[in-house]
Amino acid sequence: MRAVHCILIAAAWAIASPAAAQTRPIEAEMSAAERSATGIERLTDSERAALNAWLARRGAQAGTPSVDAPDVDARLAAAREAGRREALADAQEVQAAQQSREPVDSTLTGTFTGFAKGREYTLANGQVWRQTDAAALPGVTLDAPSVQIRPARLGGWWLKVGDYNTRARVERVR
Repeated sequence: MRAVHCILIAAAWAIASPAAAQTRPIEAEMSAAERSATGIERLTDSERAALNAWLARRGAQAGTPSVDAPDVDARLAAAREAGRREALADAQEVQAAQQSREPVDSTLTGTFTGFAKGREYTLANGQVWRQTDAAALPGVTLDAPSVQIRPARLGGWWLKVGDYNTRARVERVR
């Protein structure tokens, strides 16, 4: 668990801003609530020293100057908001596609090697579908085959590949 905390802390500081180049220990830059939330206070002195040394090296490699904590907070808040908006837009797109119940005719990208539960299929139009049943189509290998995705009568979708009659139940991932 300590290693996970250490990695999360290092990644957040290294990615979020140039604050990694600071010479002050990371725990001095954090509020008490942040130290508690990240678990940095549970690290041993040697683990904390190793983390601070890594952050200093990372910042020196980037050649970035130190910044104020409010800048870091603003950048983190902006990154969180951008991620939230992107996830919301993706979810709305998937939901709209599922509600539309319009059939999809496209081709698969890459090679099709048969059906398997949990397998994801990427279409040329950018949609990604995951198989939810145990349908099988063994011994079939096709390059960029045509696919048809049709709504099922009681909800859900059916995926049919090429001229094969076997269908697999699928759900849209994105």
